[in-house]
Amino acid sequence: MSTSAYRYMARSFRQTLGDEGAALRHERLLTWRREHSVTRLERPTRLDRARAVGYRAKGGFVVVRVKVRRGGQGKRAIIAGRRPKHKGILKMTLSKSLRRIAEERAQKHYPNLEVLNSYWLGEDGKQKFFEVILVDPDHPEIRSDPSIAWIGAPAHRGRVFRGLTSAGREGRGLRWSGKGTERFRPSRARNRRSTRRTQSKVIP
Repeated sequence: MSTSAYRYMARSFRQTLGDEGAALRHERLLTWRREHSVTRLERPTRLDRARAVGYRAKGGFVVVRVKVRRGGQGKRAIIAGRRPKHKGILKMTLSKSLRRIAEERAQKHYPNLEVLNSYWLGEDGKQKFFEVILVDPDHPEIRSDPSIAWIGAPAHRGRVFRGLTSAGREGRGLRWSGKGTERFRPSRARNRRSTRRTQSKVIP
C-alpha cells in the first residue's frame, strides 16, 4: 500500500524532534520567541495535523500561532510570616490545560471568528507553542459548505469559552465514559471534593 503525502509530513516533523533535527528546531524556536503572543500564519506548520483536526485550504479559515508561558503560573511571594503551604503560591496547578488557554487567547484576539481546534507545535524551557485554527462563520464559503457550516449556529457562539473544543472537552472529563468515570463530569476539578457543602447539612 502506498504511503500518503501526509504520512511523510508527519514523519518529517517527528524527525525535527530528535537529535538530527536539533538545528532546525533551535532555529524555529528562536524565531517564534521573538514574535507576538498571537501571530497569524499564511499556512499551517503541520499540514497533516491541521487537516486531521478540521483545517481546509479555503476562504474563512485562519491559522494563528500562540505562545503560552509554561509552569503553574505561580504568584509572587508575599512578605508575611506564614507557611508556604498557606500562602497560595506553591503547587498552584492550573485547572485548564495550556492548549485550552492558547485557544482562548486566540479567540480574544479574533472576536469575530470561532475556534475550531488546535494542536501542539513545540516548546522550550519557558514557553509552549500551539497552532489554533479559527473559522469565520459569516464567510460565504463557510456558509455554503455543509461540513463546516454548523459552526455558524448560535449554539456554537463563543464555544471555546464554554469548553466545546477538543481541549475543553478533555478538561471537562468528557474523554472517558462508562463505569468508573462518574466523578470526571461535568469537570474533574469540580468533582475532586469529597462532599458538597449543600450535602453536608443533615435534614431531620
